Amino acid sequence: MSLKKCHNIADLRVLARRRLPRPVFHYIDGGADDELSLRRNTAAFNDYELLPAQLGDASSIDMQSTLFGQPIDWPVMISPTGGSKLFHAEGEPAVAKAAEKFGMIYSLSTLATTCIEEAAAASSGPKMFQLYVFKDRGLTAELIERCKAQNYCALCLTVDTPVAGNRERDFVYGFSASPRSRLRQALDFARHPGWLYRALVRKDLEMVNLTRSVAGQAIEGSIRQYIDDEMDRSLTWKDVEWLAERWDGPLVIKGVQTVEDCRRAVQSGATAVMLSNHGGRQLESAPAPIDCVSAVADALHGRLEIICDGGIRRGNHVVKALAAGASACSIGRAYLYGLAAGGQSGVEHALGILRAEFARTMALVGCNSVARLDRRYLRRSATAL
Repeated sequence: MSLKKCHNIADLRVLARRRLPRPVFHYIDGGADDELSLRRNTAAFNDYELLPAQLGDASSIDMQSTLFGQPIDWPVMISPTGGSKLFHAEGEPAVAKAAEKFGMIYSLSTLATTCIEEAAAASSGPKMFQLYVFKDRGLTAELIERCKAQNYCALCLTVDTPVAGNRERDFVYGFSASPRSRLRQALDFARHPGWLYRALVRKDLEMVNLTRSVAGQAIEGSIRQYIDDEMDRSLTWKDVEWLAERWDGPLVIKGVQTVEDCRRAVQSGATAVMLSNHGGRQLESAPAPIDCVSAVADALHGRLEIICDGGIRRGNHVVKALAAGASACSIGRAYLYGLAAGGQSGVEHALGILRAEFARTMALVGCNSVARLDRRYLRRSATAL
């Protein structure tokens, strides 16, 4: 199977599975507990029907919009995901270049395998930095200042990780596999010598934003243990106010799902929210992001930008989220499958599939401009009521 034979994101997932060591694939693909939220994130889109308005002049489709004050070619952004070099040697720079080519905002994770400065240099497109707040506020402040120096257009605080979710696939297949699984795991990695070379010889898999920081240079022992020890679980909305003042720019809160939390985000200085359950990897049975969009849009009346983050696998999913009231959508697994399948070319293939599906759906629904998408084109399916 090659990229040319991948006609949708599901095909790219199959190719990614073939090209990655099994523990790494399941790290991308898995969720928490029984993976109900993981599956629901995508399945929930099936509960919404699109209502076409015919004879609306579909000769051209205006997909352009703005996000965080930046012009974008279509209302989809790259969601922050850690450790892209786990999945392909080209890593984060490949994704940033693909995002620039498609007129999108790229997001870099605190736990990336490419540092803030190198990601900034990889492309001239707009970039957001995803931040975890650490007990060492000096480390947090340092990361913020580095982003300012590199002209990142937005800062994103992830708030749904006070503890790690129960990702059971990691215990069965992955990096936390039991001793009984380690022999099978070793044999599986042996089938991917290139991956082992990058991990063990080139050491491509370092979380360089931390290891190259002032605080990180004093780390002794495991970086994973350092992160677990340093993650500040005492965060409150006062910390968001501190960040808003320190950053003084577009501030995004990722991991909220309720109207009340979105109101608090606005009151604390945030300018956008990412309605997200962390890809179904944290709280099991949390609602699908698409099911949260309408209530937040109705309550906030344009006071902040709303990004639907989770489960996007088709262009029609983007149309549904925008019609429900989202400002944009963000994608994680959809582009990671492409990255694993073929590096930058694979990411571009994934983005091309989604953009073509999005444009086609816009034409078929009879809406020739993103600015005109609203509830008139959407209804809850009778089977979902």
